[in-house]
Order: sequence, then C-alpha cells, then structure tokens
Amino acid sequence: MGNFSFWEIFLIFIVVLLLFGAKRIPEIAGSMGKGIREFKKSINEVERSIQEPDRPVSRLPREEARERPAAAASDAAEAEHPEPKRLLS
Repeated sequence: MGNFSFWEIFLIFIVVLLLFGAKRIPEIAGSMGKGIREFKKSINEVERSIQEPDRPVSRLPREEARERPAAAASDAAEAEHPEPKRLLS
C-alpha cells in the first residue's frame, strides 16, 4: 500500500471528523473494536474445533437465546425483574 506521511494521516483524520462529528467517532471505534473482538473469537473457536475434532464447539449466548421459546424467555425476565408492589389500590 505505501507509507503515509503525517500530513496525509492528518488530512484523513480531519475528513473523518467533518463527516461523522466528534461525538460519533468514539461510538464507531467502539463498535469496530467489538466486531474485531467477535471475529477473533470465532476464528479461535474454529481453529480449536479443527485441532480437536472430538470436542464440541461451544455455542454463543445469542444462538442459545434465539433457540429458546419466547415463553421461557418472558418467564426468566419476570423472575429477574418482578412487578413492583402498588401502594394504592
């Protein structure tokens, strides 16, 4: 690709700052970091499953939540956050 000089990096930073604004840049960087972290985690999991074929691949929490029935999910939510008591009848 090539080496970037200080002025080229500075110009790219200014353009990004103008396009997205100062408040959105940390949000974008955070979501990019989460995406990279999730990608690395899945790559490591695939490598482990290739190296150890007899060991089952662990499921991600999102996949398990999708497979649960909706009724079980609502029961769990009610158990975690019960309805507050009413002071007046």
